[in-house]
Amino acid sequence: MKTLENDLLDVLIVGAGPIGIACALECKQNSLSYIVVEKGTLTNSLFNYPLNMTFFSTSEKLEIGGIPFISNNPKPNRNEALEYYRRVASSNNLNIRLYEKVTTIHKEDTIFRIQTEKETYKAKNVIISTGFYDLPQLINVPGESLDKVSHYYKEPHPYTMQKVIVVGASNSSVDAALEIWRKGGEVTMVIRGKEIGERVKYWVRPDIENRIKEGSITAYFESNIVEIKEGEVIIDTPKGPVILENDFVLALTGYRPDFEFLKNIGVTLSDDDLKLPQYNPETMETNVKGLFLAGVICGGMETHKWFIENSRVHAPLIISEIKSRSKSLINKR
Repeated sequence: MKTLENDLLDVLIVGAGPIGIACALECKQNSLSYIVVEKGTLTNSLFNYPLNMTFFSTSEKLEIGGIPFISNNPKPNRNEALEYYRRVASSNNLNIRLYEKVTTIHKEDTIFRIQTEKETYKAKNVIISTGFYDLPQLINVPGESLDKVSHYYKEPHPYTMQKVIVVGASNSSVDAALEIWRKGGEVTMVIRGKEIGERVKYWVRPDIENRIKEGSITAYFESNIVEIKEGEVIIDTPKGPVILENDFVLALTGYRPDFEFLKNIGVTLSDDDLKLPQYNPETMETNVKGLFLAGVICGGMETHKWFIENSRVHAPLIISEIKSRSKSLINKR
C-alpha cells in the first residue's frame, strides 16, 4: 500500500517499535490508510539494547498480529527479536518511513498536521508509540558529561582490563556487571538501595549475588556517586566517602519518555513525579480527541509497568475505536 504525503490519512503512527508495528498491522487488516514514522531504524530501541540481551518473556508473548515467533531458546535474545520484527514488517509490506523524526504535531479542527524533518502529513488520528529509551535518567553529579561516562551499554569488550563502575541494580546494570567481569573487567557496582533490584531476572539474580558474595564483583549498597573525575570517582557510602580508581562509568539508572513532546501536543500529565499521561484505558485515547497512546509511553515514569508482552493489546483497542467512529460517521450521513 502506498500513501501520498498530501493525502488525508486515517492514522499516523509515531514510532516503529514492536507496538507501533502492531498498530500498523491492525490498520492494514482493517483497511485504514496509515503511515508509520520512525526517527531511527526499525525497532530502534531493541537495536540499541546490549548485544547479548535475553528477554524475560518467552517468544509467544512477544508475538504481534498473530504471527508466530519461533525462537531457538526458551527466552529469545535480541538478534532473534530483531529478525522477527523485521520479518513481520517486510513480509506484510508495512508502510514505514525510517530515519524521519517528527518535529511537531498540531491539531487543526478535526485534522492533525504532522511535521517531520522531511515531510508534512495530515491524519484524522495519531498514535504515539515512542517508548522511553532515548532519554536517560541523569544522576546529576559533577563529571557526568566526561567521555568515560555512558548511560548505555552495548557489549563488554571495550571494558576488558579496565576499572568499571556500574551504577544501578536493575536488569541492565546486573547484565553489564556480569558480562564485563567475565571478559576481564574489574567491576564495582554502586547501588542506591539495600539489595539487587527485585525485578532482576530470576535466573540471573543468584549469579550476581554469588559474585558479590565471593568478592569477584564489589558492591556498595545504599551508596551514591558524588563526583566523577578523569581517574577516579568519589562515592558516598553508609561508612562515609570512598574514592575509587576508575576508567569508565556506566550510569545505567533508567530512561524516561519525552514528556515535552507529549505536552506540546496537548496531552495532560499528572502533577506528581510519575508524570502519568491522561488516557482512557478502554480506548487508549488521550485528552486530545483522536490522539492515542500505545506501549510503554503510557506508564509515564513507571517505565517498568508496560512492555511488549502486556501492551500488545493496545493496538486492537485503538483501531477498534477508530473503526467504530468511522462507521458512526458513515451511518450519520
